[in-house]
Amino acid sequence: MTEQEIRDLLIAARTIAVVGLSDKPQRPSYGVAGYLQQAGYQIIPVNPNLRGPVHGVAPVASLREIQVPVDIVQIFRRPEYVPGVVEDAITIGAGAIWMQLGIVHEEAAARAAAAGLKVVMDSCMAVMHRRLIPRAARPVSAGGG
Repeated sequence: MTEQEIRDLLIAARTIAVVGLSDKPQRPSYGVAGYLQQAGYQIIPVNPNLRGPVHGVAPVASLREIQVPVDIVQIFRRPEYVPGVVEDAITIGAGAIWMQLGIVHEEAAARAAAAGLKVVMDSCMAVMHRRLIPRAARPVSAGGG
């Protein structure tokens, strides 16, 4: 995707499912999800090992448990787990997958694109958001979190 397409995706998105979100503050997934929540996005923690809320939001064990439309599925899992996440993202009708910095899986990316999902790979969503979204264009937080 071009930077303009990524910018458009970030402006249009409202709900981000964070697959592999950790409840440990020192983990990158925790910091990125917190930043995105403060930027106004609804985050949904997706991790079967979480026992309580993260950033004030109750987790789900898998994408298939989510009951609201998901704009972006953000992936904080090792590459070998990406194909399964992509299949679940396709099943729930997500609009895009975003593989965080250091996560690359070309076959899964091609599968997602063939199914009509937008794909961002090997990129930090928080860094891209800070760089591409002017403050005036950022979503207004609906509160909570």
